[in-house]
Amino acid sequence: MRGVVFDGKQAEVVDDLEIRDPGPGEVLVAVAAAGLCHSDLSVIDGTIPFPPPVVLGHEGAGVVEAVGSGVTHVAAGDHVALSTIANCGACAECSKGSPTMCRKAIGMPDQPFTRGGKPVYQFAANSAFAERTVVKAVQAVKISPDIPLTSAALIGCGVVTGVGAALNRARVGRGDSVVVIGTGGIGLNVLQGARIAGASTVVAVDANPDKEAAARQFGATHFLASTEGVREILPTGADHAFECVGRTELIRQAVDLLDRHGQAILLGMTPPKAEASFVPAELFLDKSILGCRYGSSRPQHDFALYARLYQEGRLLLDELVTKTYAVEEFGAAVDDLHAGKVARGVLTF
Repeated sequence: MRGVVFDGKQAEVVDDLEIRDPGPGEVLVAVAAAGLCHSDLSVIDGTIPFPPPVVLGHEGAGVVEAVGSGVTHVAAGDHVALSTIANCGACAECSKGSPTMCRKAIGMPDQPFTRGGKPVYQFAANSAFAERTVVKAVQAVKISPDIPLTSAALIGCGVVTGVGAALNRARVGRGDSVVVIGTGGIGLNVLQGARIAGASTVVAVDANPDKEAAARQFGATHFLASTEGVREILPTGADHAFECVGRTELIRQAVDLLDRHGQAILLGMTPPKAEASFVPAELFLDKSILGCRYGSSRPQHDFALYARLYQEGRLLLDELVTKTYAVEEFGAAVDDLHAGKVARGVLTF
């Protein structure tokens, strides 16, 4: 079968992958669509260390092909969106409703694939850049067949991370002020999360002026090319500032833009050993710097919620899909992402 494999030096589309059958508590999914995210590219450039060879992809949707013993919530033929959180369901974090913090979900990766008889790793417990993938049952979230799979795929990373950061981690409230630095796939979803939450002033910041129209469509009330003009809009600062790029100087700017009681939420992926600076004395004004993993979500709950909000016309999914590519066009999709031409490019099988 086809898939995108990174061998430690380059990523290429191959057609000789094989995958094992699902075991107990697992689901075999025929992937229909998968979004290309900066996290996939971060494996290639080393920002996210990961053992090769590995099948890339982590933001996908498809149709259940088979289930292992003990799986009852999905069956063959069901449409599913795929989560990257392979949580155990039994530890203290899972029991208190924090599956993204499950330590067993962040352990050594599995090797359900083979190529030429040699094992191949699975990225983010998911590997959606393959015609088929095996995931834990908890990662397969049933969705309505009425939702296009090219749109549903984006729930599994960009949507759950961005919308979840606004609703679950920051808990943006009605009338709050929000600054979003970076309006790529994650930033656009933070914007619509803030809109859904009822924020009154939502400032999008991006150096690319071509992104203004999309930013406003998703919820921005203002658009700036840099953070320099934020104080003219919010003289006392923002209640919430989201850094969605992964640059340390922007993290500092996010902290500096906060009002009293404000929160800086860090979503962009920095290099593993990068260090950011800020003025500690500012935190005595009850300011906070928050990390956020996967939108602080509960995938089985939140994916279904976002699917329902989409069906009600309150959550934008189709509008995130700038362009679709056959999986063989992976290189072109990467080029377009680097060039900032797409909110989300989606690979299809």
